[in-house]
Amino acid sequence: MEENSEFEQIEADSLMNNIGHSIDDQEKDMDTRSELKFDEYKESEEETVKRREIEKALQTNSFSLNVWKKFAVQKHGLINDELRRKIWPLLLEVDTDLTEVVPSLEELSTHKEYDQVVLDVNRSLKRFPPGIPYKQRLALQDQLTILILRVIMKYPDLRYYQGYHDVAITFLLVVGEVVAFRIMEVLSTEHLRECMEPTMEKTSYRLNYIYAMIQNADKQLHDYMDRAGVGTMFALPWFLTWFGHSLNQYKDVVRLYDFFLASPPLMPLYVAAALVIYRRKEILYEPCDMASIHCLLSQIPDNLDFEQILISAAKYYKSYPPERLEKDVKKRIQRELDQRKKEERLRNARNRKPNDNWIRIHNYVPHWLMLHYRNKYGILFATATVLIGIYAYLKATEKDFSLFK
Repeated sequence: MEENSEFEQIEADSLMNNIGHSIDDQEKDMDTRSELKFDEYKESEEETVKRREIEKALQTNSFSLNVWKKFAVQKHGLINDELRRKIWPLLLEVDTDLTEVVPSLEELSTHKEYDQVVLDVNRSLKRFPPGIPYKQRLALQDQLTILILRVIMKYPDLRYYQGYHDVAITFLLVVGEVVAFRIMEVLSTEHLRECMEPTMEKTSYRLNYIYAMIQNADKQLHDYMDRAGVGTMFALPWFLTWFGHSLNQYKDVVRLYDFFLASPPLMPLYVAAALVIYRRKEILYEPCDMASIHCLLSQIPDNLDFEQILISAAKYYKSYPPERLEKDVKKRIQRELDQRKKEERLRNARNRKPNDNWIRIHNYVPHWLMLHYRNKYGILFATATVLIGIYAYLKATEKDFSLFK
């Protein structure tokens, strides 16, 4: 994952000393959404037309969930954060009117994940609005820490993972802490559920769907990457953070979030596969080795046509739904398991100690002898006894035959 610059790290260390400090009520209740101006860019004519269509739909308030999903999935998504603030909760059907007592940062500081959450929040400076006032940024960091800890405390079976904060901050910035908590509740118990288990076993398993999709959609590319031994680690932050950690442009992040909120839970994997296939020429141009291709894929360029990537992802989901890919995924995992066992056997053979020869002798000595000879000297003695007995038998036989001469 991308590291902070030296300046950012120094600033983060400074902020870490302050994030646990109490802030006055005015700062605590500060509306952080108003400072979020990442998306200040000129609308295209298409976007303007769609924005007006969405605004009209909101005014009439007579549209179904499928209509909101259609707006979110189609080209340009939900256009801007003002509309996202209203439609994201509708997509997940969360109740935005409910209120409950929000615990203080001090009350949450006893949680076992507190230190790790604070550390990760302080590393996420690039996700904050540029030029945000220092006090407001502190308030925002506190809100993010509280948001995360509230979810994992309310659902003790869920485990925080590094990258979860990248998802949480996106919703915090767009909809504010109250609605963000409702949204993160739904996502944590549904879409991100497997990522929040005690181990990453299921998450690692899911990442293999990317190869299964590429194998069906572009076998040449699949075989090239497979031969290079690229693996799936390049896509881990994509899946865990819904690409939030890996993209530099905020507008790309929220566009993908529009798409994911209106799609089935495994759609991020399909977007990952579509992104890889979109960059096939770059990949095939690289040497066929793990380091080169992994390095290429780990960095996502700013100029990708995400609208085309999302169209491809939707097409792949329709053509290769998860249940159809399951067989290919199991084959791939079994093949990797067999390969690891083979490598382990070869490694053990190379590292075998001389004493291992006694184990091989043990396999050929009769069991009744081994009952009496439990150590290597006993085995040697037993083997010698058998050999002497055979020798004596042969000599006796030779003597008997001499009588007929």
